[in-house]
Amino acid sequence: MGRAVYYDRKNPEYPERLRKLERMPGGLYVLGTLPKDSSKSVAVVGARACSAYGRQEAIRFSRALAARGVQIISGLAYGIDAWAHHGALEGGGKTFAVLGSGVDVCYPRANYPLYRRILQEGGGILSEFEPGTRPEPWHFPIRNRIISGLADLVLVIEARSRSGSLITADYALEQGKSVYAVPGRTGDELSEGCNELISQGAGIACSPASLLEELGIFAGESEENAGTDGDISGGRKENLPKNLQIVYNQLAGGEKSLEELRLHTGLPMGILSNVILELQLKGWIRELYPGRYARRR
Repeated sequence: MGRAVYYDRKNPEYPERLRKLERMPGGLYVLGTLPKDSSKSVAVVGARACSAYGRQEAIRFSRALAARGVQIISGLAYGIDAWAHHGALEGGGKTFAVLGSGVDVCYPRANYPLYRRILQEGGGILSEFEPGTRPEPWHFPIRNRIISGLADLVLVIEARSRSGSLITADYALEQGKSVYAVPGRTGDELSEGCNELISQGAGIACSPASLLEELGIFAGESEENAGTDGDISGGRKENLPKNLQIVYNQLAGGEKSLEELRLHTGLPMGILSNVILELQLKGWIRELYPGRYARRR
């Protein structure tokens, strides 16, 4: 692990998203890399003590977004934060952790393997606190303004009514960023915060495709999906690029789960997630419920 680099506001590499906002730090300590100003970014936050459903959604959204080149920003905490970082790495993308400690102080310590992997995969560890700074309770609410500030959109996945994730959402709204929330069951404590955000006007995050549309990322053939010279002119499904055709054909017999599609197509999960998003954005398949897909009739 290398030494931290300090980027003050005068440095041309200081994130442009932060430079435009008030109450941002005078500089950032960084291990690894900074998020690219030219690439879209989504902050994914939520409960530390998340449910299995929350874990699944954090991985699903982050993996699919990362597969389309979206940078994932979070805070390396237990729960949703950690699963969001994992999902981004599964999708072959870059992810960035903003800490409430110095960049050389991994907190929680149990997430050190993830901390290392973020750096190994080309992402970054960021903090406004000097190296060696220990985590303090008051550090975390103020670092949330950086998490939202680095993002074009904030996604909340599971949050109690007084969750710190709602602080991040409030910062995002102050900063003029879009806020989306994954809806949950009424009466479920872990869904109270998300359902409250939605009732106040936050976007409903039903699928990664809706977030991609919000970000202005629309259907288009990527190098990973390219396999034929055919195009999609006239909406003819027989002209789909090879990998899209493979997945579309697998759904001819009815609905399938993401894992079933992975097993039947042999596609790596990152590429498969990208293909599924392409087909959703083209309007040719739909997500029946999380992780299960079918052709549109």
